[in-house]
Amino acid sequence: MIQQIDISLPAFSRGYHLIDTLVLRQLPTLPKTGIFHLFIKHTSAGLTINENADPSVRVDFESIFNKIVPENEPYLTHTLEGSDDMPAHIKSTLVGSSISIPITNHRLNLGIWQGIYLCEFRNYADKRQLVATIYS
Repeated sequence: MIQQIDISLPAFSRGYHLIDTLVLRQLPTLPKTGIFHLFIKHTSAGLTINENADPSVRVDFESIFNKIVPENEPYLTHTLEGSDDMPAHIKSTLVGSSISIPITNHRLNLGIWQGIYLCEFRNYADKRQLVATIYS
């Protein structure tokens, strides 16, 4: 059986935000076993799974990504929506637009220190839309 659910997230500030609770609140009861797939319908934000315990991880993500993909570079031409526009697209490509997680005993089978992150790369983002697909 396949279920698909549209998920709406509120607007988040630029950065890396744990969204497990927000996502799980909008899902039906998960099957005993299966696969959970989550997709973001945007090109300037991404999804990833990473450390969920120490908030300094989020600060380091921001620092590293800004060093790898800086803003205000003279060679960037896609700047109509601001200096963060093209860097946001590049960062979202590096992070990715979807994740998959096994479902075991009606729960997402994440590791003890893993969480689902919304990686928001825009300075002034709006709400974000996700699509969750549950395969059982």
